[in-house]
Amino acid sequence: MTPQALAALHAAAFVHERPWSSDEFASLLNSDHVSLLTDEHSFALARTVAGESELLTLAVDPDHQRCGLGRKLTRAWLTAARAQADVAFLEVAADNAGAHALYTAEGFAEVGRRKGYYMRKNAAPADAIVMRRDLTLGHHGVLHPPT
Repeated sequence: MTPQALAALHAAAFVHERPWSSDEFASLLNSDHVSLLTDEHSFALARTVAGESELLTLAVDPDHQRCGLGRKLTRAWLTAARAQADVAFLEVAADNAGAHALYTAEGFAEVGRRKGYYMRKNAAPADAIVMRRDLTLGHHGVLHPPT
């Protein structure tokens, strides 16, 4: 996907927040350690460095939400990150129940909160929930969530 296509999809998926611009996407894609995972209707952007992998953003076309694309991209990110990182983390808006449920089901746990982090159009700001999970393998090859 081009930076312009990423910006358009991001704007469609995040209607209550300021969408990222094509210039912002271009800058991130030119950064070291940033990876892009895509399919026809969604994308995930992550940065992996110094043993940590952060999901910067994940966007799914609204017409294709609730079809498993977010789960597919999250798992692809975690699989790729596991080769270079011991821990994964992300932020999710406290009022984004679907995304919060997805990340919890994938082994993430809340480790912090940023009050009023997400500015909203015509609405009160939303808290950002910081979530984390370990990527290290435990006994029997089972991935363990953070303790």
